[in-house]
Amino acid sequence: MKILIVDDEAPARNRLRDLLGEIDSTLTVVGEAADGEQALRLAAQTQPDAVLLDIRMPRIDGIAAARELARLEQPPAVVFTTAYNEYALEAFEVSAVDYLLKPVRKDRLAGALQKAERFTEATWKKLEAALPAGQSTRSHLCIHSHGELRLIPIDTVLYFRAEQKYTTVRTPAGEMLIDDPLKSLEEEFGESFIRVHRNALVAIEHVVALKKLSLGGMALRLRGIPETLEISRRHLSAVRAQFKQLAMIGEGD
Repeated sequence: MKILIVDDEAPARNRLRDLLGEIDSTLTVVGEAADGEQALRLAAQTQPDAVLLDIRMPRIDGIAAARELARLEQPPAVVFTTAYNEYALEAFEVSAVDYLLKPVRKDRLAGALQKAERFTEATWKKLEAALPAGQSTRSHLCIHSHGELRLIPIDTVLYFRAEQKYTTVRTPAGEMLIDDPLKSLEEEFGESFIRVHRNALVAIEHVVALKKLSLGGMALRLRGIPETLEISRRHLSAVRAQFKQLAMIGEGD
């Protein structure tokens, strides 16, 4: 079995590596990562059978990393290693994903590896439904393309726009496609984005002005890009009210 170890503390990674060697000499550690970003890149490269995944880590935490691992073409088994509170642990029990409390014991690790199941997207949805509110919100989008992994910080996203089967993610650096539906993105990031059209969500903090269109109607100007996004009549009053309340922008031609 190929195993990827993920923990932001080197002593914890060393302990897991030592325990694996004591349990079974055929267990192969194919890599170690100190955060979720490194974990996702290594998982794409090494295709591990199982990932021992810490939860509290910088940049991308274990919950967000697990979500993306579940979406891989060949998702690994995921065993969480955590000092999380009891309420969160109940969520992991419900989801049929194993977890180990730190300090990890050899017998518990051996048992977890024996019963670990593939962490599929269906498993993720079950876990997400049971997690405490706010635990599953991502700080980054993970985009898999041509065997490579790109991580896009949410705070750099200017807007999401639905395009048939896919959703366009616009950042100052360009456009990318993801398969997340607009509705689920709105549910996840609704505090930071506002719907301006049935097919578009805009990042509130990147809006610089409301612009009147020559043929009538209004559009939003966004920081760092030349194009504007038209606001539908249906959403115009809500958009105006939102930005008036925040006292962020003015209106102009």
